[in-house]
Order: sequence, then C-alpha cells, then structure tokens
Amino acid sequence: MSIPASDTPVPIPPRVLELARGARLTPVWVNGIGGLTFRTDDERFIKWGPHGDETTMAGEAARLAWAGGYLVVPRVLEHGADDTHEWLVTAALAGESAVAPRWIADPARAVRAVGEGLRALHDALPVESCPFDWSVGSRIAKAAGHGIRVPEVLHAAPPVDRLVVCHGDACCPNTLIGDDGSWSGHVDFGALGVTDRWADIAAASMSTEWNYGPGWEDALIAAYGVEPDRERLAYYRELWNAT
Repeated sequence: MSIPASDTPVPIPPRVLELARGARLTPVWVNGIGGLTFRTDDERFIKWGPHGDETTMAGEAARLAWAGGYLVVPRVLEHGADDTHEWLVTAALAGESAVAPRWIADPARAVRAVGEGLRALHDALPVESCPFDWSVGSRIAKAAGHGIRVPEVLHAAPPVDRLVVCHGDACCPNTLIGDDGSWSGHVDFGALGVTDRWADIAAASMSTEWNYGPGWEDALIAAYGVEPDRERLAYYRELWNAT
C-alpha cells in the first residue's frame, strides 16, 4: 500500500518528466520501495517505480483493460519499462481519494462509500471470464518467490464464502468519492484477481483504523451488505500482513 506524499519536495525522475510532456506535476503518492505517483495538470496520473514490487505495471495495465469492460476504472494511456524501472500513465477519474482531507474529516460518509463501492465492484466483475488469480495458493506461492515464508497455519484457508473478482488492494485510499459522498471509481488494480470476497473485505475494513482511527471497521462491512465474519476477517488480515 502507498501513502500520501509529504510536503517534502519529491525529486522528479527524468522519465517522468518525459512522460509529462510539459505538464505541471504534483506528487501524490510514494511507496516504501521508491515508487512514485504524480498527477499532471492535464488530468493524467503517472506511476513510476523500480522492478520487483509486489505487482507490475504491465500487469496492472492488463487488469485495467479487462476490468474496464465492466466497471469505471482508469483508462490506460501508455505503459513501459527500461532495465531498472517501469511506468504507467492513466487518465484521471472523477472524484477524490477516500483519504482526501475532506473525507478524513467525515469518516462516516467515507467508510460507507468504500463499503458500497467494494460491493459494487464485486457484483460487476464476472468471475467466469476473469483471467487473473488472487487465490490463497497463488499469494503464498508469490510470497515464497520473494523469499517470504508464510506461516503454515495460513496455508489452510477457511471455506470460500463467495468467489468474486477481488480488487487486490481494497484499502480505503483506492476508492474514489464524488462530491455527493458516493463512490465514483477505484484505482490501483495491480493485484486484481479471483478469490473469496473476504480477502478484500478484510483489507478494506482493516485499513479504516489506519486512515480514520478505531471504530469504523464494522461500519464499512455493514455498508458492503454483510455481517462481520470474524473467522474469515482474522484469517485474511493475517494473510495480508504475511504476504
């Protein structure tokens, strides 16, 4: 998960300057391995970062192309890579991140929008035709490929409640909210794939504490439209933290 860029000036990589093509750049996100996201004044987003992250930008571009047939997602304008870094340029969507200052100040509306938006995403994307996998087995295998040992207790997942196409990083910042307080879109689809819906619900509800403070987890789950399943929430949160 990325975090908002601080007030500290962010150096702009030469490749990002090329992709901007003269547009003014504003840094908006930074992640722990040096990945950066900028917004341009002509309504584009430029993501740039080193190879070897949890997901690839080429993979995200493919997921956006597929999901865009069913859901409001960022339109891919271009993507590419060199020997050390990769980049993805998308058109901006309407709305602000659910962790924009106005929504941090109004967590009740924000978590409702995130929960409703996540349910709409799950209902809209067809499992049968999705070519992408985010199952427990694939996540554990991917972690192993990065040298991460997942505890044996997590190798046995609870029975699937409902198989859906999950967002893959459903933390609150990745839902966009319109001026009317309803969800308007989603961003950051690098891990999108089929698995139990509780994998997304667990991450989304867990992130409410990071973004809004304690006490909002169940409100998000209620907005999604289900009762909290404590066993599945605990399992998928542990898996999230382990992988």
